[in-house]
Amino acid sequence: MASSSPNRRAVLHARSLIDVREFVPSSDRYELQPTAADENHFLKTHSWDEFAAWHLGLTDGAADETKAHYAFVFGDLRRVHWSGIIACHFRAAE
Repeated sequence: MASSSPNRRAVLHARSLIDVREFVPSSDRYELQPTAADENHFLKTHSWDEFAAWHLGLTDGAADETKAHYAFVFGDLRRVHWSGIIACHFRAAE
C-alpha cells in the first residue's frame, strides 16, 4: 500500500464546511464517493487546489495535479459526509 501524508488544507476545508453545516450526518460510504466521471467534471470547473481540498491524504511519491496524488476523499465534492470522515479514519489506521 502506498504511504500518505496528511493534507492539512483539507482538514481546514472539512472543518469550515462543518461549521456552516454543509454535511450529511448519515449516508452510505459507497454512495457518497465521487466516481471518476464526477471527479473529471469537477476538475473541468475547479482547480487542482480545490480538488485537493476534498482529500485528507496526499500520496507520497505521486506527481502533483494527478488524481493518484490525492487520497481519502471525505465527501461528495459538495458536502462533508460523516461516513467519509469515519472511513478515512479507519483507512489511515491500517
